[in-house]
Amino acid sequence: MSTDKYTPRLQEKYKKEVIPALMKKFSYKTVMQAPKLTKVCLNRGVNGAVADKKLIDIAIDELTTISGQKAVATMSKKDISNFKLRKNMPIGAKVTLRGVTMYEFLDRLVSVSLPRVRDFKGINDKSFDGRGNYTLGVTEQIIFPEIDIDKVNKITGLDITFVTTASTNEEAFELLKELGMPFKNVKK
Repeated sequence: MSTDKYTPRLQEKYKKEVIPALMKKFSYKTVMQAPKLTKVCLNRGVNGAVADKKLIDIAIDELTTISGQKAVATMSKKDISNFKLRKNMPIGAKVTLRGVTMYEFLDRLVSVSLPRVRDFKGINDKSFDGRGNYTLGVTEQIIFPEIDIDKVNKITGLDITFVTTASTNEEAFELLKELGMPFKNVKK
């Protein structure tokens, strides 16, 4: 058994439970038609990054700590004089997770981080984009246990986008629900 490759818990659950449930609900003809999670993108805009370049480094470090993968700075696309912004200035940080790290992050998000949100009643089920992708806004980065609250100088939020192969919102909703996302008002 020691020669087997490590498979995250949610990836096993996807293969053994989620695919059969989706096949039954949407009556797919083959397993390949069942939607799957392709990537999870974490994105964070940094307020005041134009004035203080260290804020970008802090954001990159925090995203790297949260995701377990090196984050990169996002650059501005054009000049905006009102914001004192020039093209190609760093204004945020992002990281894209795929494969094992994606499933590990999703598992930590669902089982540890989201329950730590104050007055948590579930996540909104209206944030689908019509093409099977879901975006979740997190208002505080301190819900992640990897972040040391004593070292945080400013509480900021981040966006988490789940990109799936689902063609409709309904399919993506069922996929994420089966993977354990705690949506509001969901009848089991």
